[in-house]
Amino acid sequence: MKMDFIVEHPDYLLLLLGPLFVTCMVLEWLLGVRAGKLPATATYQPRETLCNFILAGMHQASEVLFGLMVINVYIWLFDWRLFDIKMSVSMFLVLLLAQDFCYYWFHRASHRIRWFWAAHSTHHSSESMNFSTAFRQSLMYPVAGMWLFWLPLVIVGFPPNWVIFAVLLSLGLQFIIHTQWIRSFGIFDWVFNSPSHHRVHHGRNPQYIDKNYGGVLIIWDRLFGTFEPEVETVDYGITTPIDSGNPLTSTFTEWQSMWREVSASNASLRERLHAVIAPPKTGNEK
Repeated sequence: MKMDFIVEHPDYLLLLLGPLFVTCMVLEWLLGVRAGKLPATATYQPRETLCNFILAGMHQASEVLFGLMVINVYIWLFDWRLFDIKMSVSMFLVLLLAQDFCYYWFHRASHRIRWFWAAHSTHHSSESMNFSTAFRQSLMYPVAGMWLFWLPLVIVGFPPNWVIFAVLLSLGLQFIIHTQWIRSFGIFDWVFNSPSHHRVHHGRNPQYIDKNYGGVLIIWDRLFGTFEPEVETVDYGITTPIDSGNPLTSTFTEWQSMWREVSASNASLRERLHAVIAPPKTGNEK
């Protein structure tokens, strides 16, 4: 399959990477979990693993459903671009760097603004960490407005298809950091996000909450003061656990909680707005 086809149809990228993802999961289970070399939190529990796969399918369907709307918005804004950027190897590398910067702020907003957290919380609701956790995504990302964070790249002048391709490539590369099988990337941990850094991000230990937002690179966390090294054993999950293997429960629990606060009959306008845009509760407020 030619590169031009994948760029023009970026939604195929993650599907093409599917066999590689499954191979990694099988190897992690055989050489890590089954061999007894990994902790219990790395185990592939049938209920949760199935839930992760279903969530991945629901997320992919949502991306296809809303993808046409998003690409049309991007194309419309592209007509107002500031520069005519001709894609080359060097400009593609610039795009990857710029995309990763945008991803950092999307990811940070997804933890600090409850509206975005309502979608992102699905990914963090697992109390395990293995490669299948990367599949645990929400179908509500397009509804929440994840795509808004990459609008600046289109306005600057990067072609919309290339922007979407760069976003999906970044998400595909992040599959490898959802594991306890790989300890770290060694010296490369200074620049790149790694399994060690991302395990911290999935922790609900007080010192790990809202840390290590980076996608492919960890430099943004080092620059903006959100970096935390992995020291204490990670306690995975969210501070208000969702003990369910139902993908719909995992998807909509936080939305339901937010709606109850927004629609409360005795809530003031300020309280309703606060329920939507304030940071989600972490349990440290008590």
